[in-house]
Amino acid sequence: MSCKTFGVIRRALLQSGNSTPPLVRSRKLPNVCNKCSSCGVSVQEKVDATPCCSSPPAASVTAVPRHQVGGKNKKRSEERLAVSGRSYSSTALKVDQKTYLWARYSEMKRLVHDLIPPGVCSLLNPSHVYANNEVSLEEVDIYGFDYDYTLALYSSSLNNMIYSTARDLLIQRYKYPEGIKQYDYMPNFATRGLHYDIQKGLLMKIDAFHYIQPGTVYRGLRAVPDEEVLQMYQGTYHLPLNHLSGFYGKGPKVKQFMDVFSLPEMTLLAVANEYFLSNGIQYDPVHLYRDVSDAIGMVHIKGYMYKWIMEDLERYIMRGEETSAVLHRLVSHGKKLFLITNSPFSFVDKGMKYMVGKNWREFFDVIIVQADKPHFFNDCAKPFRRLDGNGDLQWDKINSLDKGQVYKQGNLFDFLRLTGWRGSKVLYFGDHLYSDLADVMLRHGWRTGAIVPELDLETRVVNTEQYAHSLTWQQALTGLLERMQLHRDPESRQVLSEWMQEREELRYKTKNLLNPQFGSIFRTCHNPTYFSRRLSRFSDLYMASLSCLLNYDLSHTFYPRRTPLQHEAPLWMDQLCTGCMKTPYLEEMAHIR
Repeated sequence: MSCKTFGVIRRALLQSGNSTPPLVRSRKLPNVCNKCSSCGVSVQEKVDATPCCSSPPAASVTAVPRHQVGGKNKKRSEERLAVSGRSYSSTALKVDQKTYLWARYSEMKRLVHDLIPPGVCSLLNPSHVYANNEVSLEEVDIYGFDYDYTLALYSSSLNNMIYSTARDLLIQRYKYPEGIKQYDYMPNFATRGLHYDIQKGLLMKIDAFHYIQPGTVYRGLRAVPDEEVLQMYQGTYHLPLNHLSGFYGKGPKVKQFMDVFSLPEMTLLAVANEYFLSNGIQYDPVHLYRDVSDAIGMVHIKGYMYKWIMEDLERYIMRGEETSAVLHRLVSHGKKLFLITNSPFSFVDKGMKYMVGKNWREFFDVIIVQADKPHFFNDCAKPFRRLDGNGDLQWDKINSLDKGQVYKQGNLFDFLRLTGWRGSKVLYFGDHLYSDLADVMLRHGWRTGAIVPELDLETRVVNTEQYAHSLTWQQALTGLLERMQLHRDPESRQVLSEWMQEREELRYKTKNLLNPQFGSIFRTCHNPTYFSRRLSRFSDLYMASLSCLLNYDLSHTFYPRRTPLQHEAPLWMDQLCTGCMKTPYLEEMAHIR
């Protein structure tokens, strides 16, 4: 499906969506025949009156064959489209509203089907870099990186290990029932960016306007009926701002799970809730939340995760050769690099040696470990400390940040003072929108790049023919509902009700293609998610992995797509399909490694 195809559909929707009421507007009928073969009545008379034939409603409009678009047929169609709306005399036959509505439905469905031929739905390139803001790489001199899920991408096996270990800690340390062990990790249950109501024990998906998406509220592993959700929230799906007011996603009653490491935590919360509910055991959801959070935290604090990865780098670290290619390319073009991570040096050192080589430290002008982000970016209390070759802390005062040295803790204010790296010449990459990107963008004007691994799967699903057809027809049907809602007679209301039901089924269908419980991490039914809103606010660029940079020259300028606002006409047809630029794939860029 090309940008041109989208343009044709949009123009068709606009043409059929003008303000002239349908009953006083000439129909856009194909130039196929002038008389009905059954009764001899002209086509235009049949449109203006109750159809005389016994054919079903959907057959009252005939599609325009593709090969007839042009020549005399095209000229006649254009003349017919140019005819202004005409009034009906008192002698005109009464229009069958039900037949008329189903005819419009059939006409639109046939149009959508004809304009999306099979095999042309692979628009999006998973290796594309997406822009929320205009960024010229030619102006960027300094590149900064987080480590976990930025320089180092991990396999799904890691989440499984984190979940299993935290589950065992919950049982052993906090004396939770042994029965919880019957639940294994479910990698496709939760998605990033979900919210958790601590007091009610509910996991849910919220849109950019603080509304809960119906059908995405779970207590344990069970979906909560929409009617029950409304009862629990006083008749509304809206969550007040004061519940979500924490800047870093931690409100007094609701927490947002923002990073990839949070997937095991959400699953363990759901599993523990499910066990108590299934066995009729009374419990306090607040205590459960805190215990699960502590158990997950202990996996990191006690170093379990670091130990697993260091002992089996090949199993856990993915696409390390592509990270190496990115760093080599940047350094070969004279760019300065720095690393700011919360992970300990021994862990980072072993991972970077595996991906880049023993001399990996030579690539970076500044290396900072155990930085304690986000406090590193917004608190000037902790001074830098230098580590020696064995990783031991030194006592000397830090007056400069030298290449080849490793520093611990510190703060961004001293970092800026000692390096002079300020403003839009700095581009910093990270996976956590709050801890990595928010402060450096809002407070210090750095350019930011978000690593969103979920993009790879989502773009591949969006590229499928099934998704493209379902979503396009859903949008066309929504437009039809909007225009036809002025029909208020009982028969019309019944038709519109059937359309609403079909639209709801299409929504569930597209949602289930991505994740049966929560759908896309970027959209609810039609609005951006709360995660998507933060992504657009805190990142200039976003991509599935750092390796996507290999598809672009270092003088490339990224331009955000100018998609129309609600009050604007979609005049920019070349901008409708974000990410459909066919950039080279990584295997075609092997020569730069």
